[in-house]
Amino acid sequence: MVAYAVEQLDDVRLTGGPLGKKFDLMSPFVWREDGRYRILVRGVPCPLGPTDPTGIIGGGTSERGLTFAMDDTPTIDPGPDADDAGGCEDPTVVVMPDGRYLVYYTGVDARRAQSAMILAEGRELASLSKMQLVLKAPPGEGNIKEATLAQTSTGAWRLFYEYAAHGASRIGLAGSPSPDGPWTVLPDPFGIREDSWDNWHLSTGPIAMIDGADPVMFYNGATHDARWRIGWISFDRDFSCVTGRGLEPLLVPPPATDRNATDIAFAASTVIEGDLIALYYSLEDRLLRRALIRRYA
Repeated sequence: MVAYAVEQLDDVRLTGGPLGKKFDLMSPFVWREDGRYRILVRGVPCPLGPTDPTGIIGGGTSERGLTFAMDDTPTIDPGPDADDAGGCEDPTVVVMPDGRYLVYYTGVDARRAQSAMILAEGRELASLSKMQLVLKAPPGEGNIKEATLAQTSTGAWRLFYEYAAHGASRIGLAGSPSPDGPWTVLPDPFGIREDSWDNWHLSTGPIAMIDGADPVMFYNGATHDARWRIGWISFDRDFSCVTGRGLEPLLVPPPATDRNATDIAFAASTVIEGDLIALYYSLEDRLLRRALIRRYA
């Protein structure tokens, strides 16, 4: 039986730039490129004022993957289009073979009433162009957010995303021959478990691809009172069926130092480190962490 176990926990810190101070931090998307670690991360003004954006997305680099020197200016700012005028959240990066960056992110409208998935593209992260609205629910029917992309054994692409339905979050799935779409909505990849820790909310997490093993998603799940934990679920190589799912959460938030803190651990990205998986996640919607995870078979 396959199992995943956390072997080490580390703090992740940002220095410099606008996100290095007075921002709550979440959605850390980390990848390796040219011998360094790079990050895109959402920052939320702290405290959040009535006219502040719900997020800006900043970028940075690191030599070891734990302390990131941040850029002086944000990578993605809200606006001017209405679909992200209220905030930019949840970055996910695909580096194309020709060097282009595809950045999927969540745009929040000016009224903070609805979010949609947006794609930005460019050869430099400092000069991305907002290309297209990828997925958006009809008005009043909730949010679409939190992109995770993966490639099947045949070369096709899958886009996992969070959507809102009946007062809860669920995970949806779309398919495309290309990582920049167009996308066709497919049946949901998996659902809640009525008698478990993920019996009400589900949200996408990152997928780790390990040679000789089924792809594994470190997904986010919660009870009705929104106590979010991180678990794991594996798929066949074409993401057509589930091959395994952990019974208990893999990561549970430690006791908060502030009684008013949000009880949440939320996975965002993975980097393969030898025979370990480095999982980057947030705590309390304000702190960044890294867990080193080992797969046992």
